[in-house]
Amino acid sequence: QVQLVESGGGLVQPGGSLRLSCAASGIDLRFYNMYWYRQALGKQRELVATITSGGRTNYADSVKGRFTISRDNAKNTVDLQMNSLKPEDTAAYSCNAKRIGSEHWGQGTQVTVSS
Repeated sequence: QVQLVESGGGLVQPGGSLRLSCAASGIDLRFYNMYWYRQALGKQRELVATITSGGRTNYADSVKGRFTISRDNAKNTVDLQMNSLKPEDTAAYSCNAKRIGSEHWGQGTQVTVSS
């Protein structure tokens, strides 16, 4: 059975940092394009960061320079390092693994940026 499990969310003050992790079981993330999405209350889901199976990364303009997506193949995880957090980064963050013919979602982890 395939599972993606996010961790690392929580409450942080503006300007702080968090590191989210998406851990997989049942699939090898090296062969998947990986995405971090977020959805704030009352808003549409937003694609935040992408890392392809080849290692190419891409970011939403709103997080460029502050967030970094990376892979840890030994741990079979994909991480999202979030620095200089702002209140508008508050959302539920979910990871998504996708390849041709296969797609999987995690359950999400809440990030709240507030003083």
